[in-house]
Amino acid sequence: MTLLARLASDVQLMFRRPPRQQYGAICYRVKKKSDDVEVMLMTSRDTGRWVIPKGWPMTGKCAHEVAAQEAFEEAGVRGAVETETLGAYSYSKVLRDGVQVACKVQVYALEVTDMAKNFKEKGERRIEWVSFDEAAGRVREPELRGLFLAFKQKITERLSAKAAKQGSAGKQIPAE
Repeated sequence: MTLLARLASDVQLMFRRPPRQQYGAICYRVKKKSDDVEVMLMTSRDTGRWVIPKGWPMTGKCAHEVAAQEAFEEAGVRGAVETETLGAYSYSKVLRDGVQVACKVQVYALEVTDMAKNFKEKGERRIEWVSFDEAAGRVREPELRGLFLAFKQKITERLSAKAAKQGSAGKQIPAE
């Protein structure tokens, strides 16, 4: 590497900003009759690509609380949000002024228990409930795709354990 190329590389590194932090939610619901799990996807307001609800940090709110708040404001869903992160993914966001910034989104699971008729961004996005595999196929970010697939495994194991526990609780030991 020439001295000039090395200097140019060092200057680029000096001006590179760390990714901006956001918090998001993978919103899911379990169908009562079949125990199938669906996840919610919505379109972004600007490009129409498939995304999850996410947003910037909020003063006085923990990361998982921000994820839940964004899910309500953007998609009208409420529910139980987990406090432990599922992981994170990165993407490039184009701000209103046209500047592109790197963002890192910490993601939390939110089990949807209620859907509001009216919410802040109603009518600005398309919302769909799909399978984990369908969601993984629709999103552009490879790390988000991986989070959907990892969460599919986790929730499948959780539901299997719950079913086994309920099955053993219902069995009675015959008296001798």
